[in-house]
This record gives sequence, structure tokens and C-alpha cells, in this order.
Amino acid sequence: MTYEEKTMKCDRIYEGKILNLRIDTVELPDKKYSKREIVEHPGGVGIVALTEDKKILLVRQYRKATDKVLLELPAGKLEVNEEPKETAYRELKEETGYSAEKLEYLMEFYTSPGFSSEKLYLFYGENLQPGEQELESGEFIDVESYTIKEVEKLLRRGEIMDAKTIIGIQALINRFAE
Repeated sequence: MTYEEKTMKCDRIYEGKILNLRIDTVELPDKKYSKREIVEHPGGVGIVALTEDKKILLVRQYRKATDKVLLELPAGKLEVNEEPKETAYRELKEETGYSAEKLEYLMEFYTSPGFSSEKLYLFYGENLQPGEQELESGEFIDVESYTIKEVEKLLRRGEIMDAKTIIGIQALINRFAE
């Protein structure tokens, strides 16, 4: 069976700093037509960073879309012509102040493929050097660190609700379980 949808028309609705929105008219495999609302996003990275004393770095920040303060992995958006690993080094330093000697690729995944093109790349970092945060204007982020056991408890209690963070922590737990 053919699953692909052929784009017949593309209407750009919005172009912004972080994302664009378009509505595609598509021809379905059964030759009927439908509309698809697509959020175009350049993608981003998340960093599972482990300190010398084996604690995971997390950042606490308010997220307007959820109207909540969330506990998340350090993360950020890919810039134009920037490789994911470069973004990971930059975002780790900006958000936490830590620099990683080396970052290792873990995985990549689509965040919400039903309506968004956003792809996230996860990296693992250790041998961290502490430093000063380099937050952008308008960023208000607290850096916290937790043992793997403490993070597992936070997950069980539903205190971590961000998908990239849940996936990254599970990847770390699996890594040490091998």
C-alpha cells in the first residue's frame, strides 16, 4: 500500500522567529483531498549532562505554552547552518554554565510528527567544566542537579513532564543498565 500524501497546494499562514505555519492541501492514497496544518520548526537538541559526582543537570524554567514551571534537560533550537552537536555545546554552556569536554550522540526523534516537523537530537555529556551561565535576554533559568535515583523518583511522581527530558533520562538509565 502507498502511504504518501502528494502536496497539491501550500499556503504559508505565518512566519516567525521560532516557527512557521503552513496549510497543505494533499491528495490522499485513495485520491481524496484533505488539509494538513504543519508547524515548521528548525529542530533542536537536548543534553543529558552528567557532572563529576554523577548528577544529571536539569534546568527549571517557566513555559508559557503550558503555563507551568518545568524541569527539563538543557536544550535549545538549532540555528541556521549549525550542526546539532555545535548547538548542544552552545546550549549547554548558555543554559547551565557548564562546558562538556565531549558530547556523544544518543538518538534523534520527532516531537509531534502529526503536525510538526521538529526533530530533536539528544546528546550525552560528561567530564564537565563548571562556569557561568550565558543566558539570552528574556531567559530565566535555574540549574539543578539530581542523582539518577532522585530523577527516577521525580519521573514516578510525575514531576518531570517534558518529553525530551523523559526520553533522555530513560536513555541514560538504559545506558547504565547495559
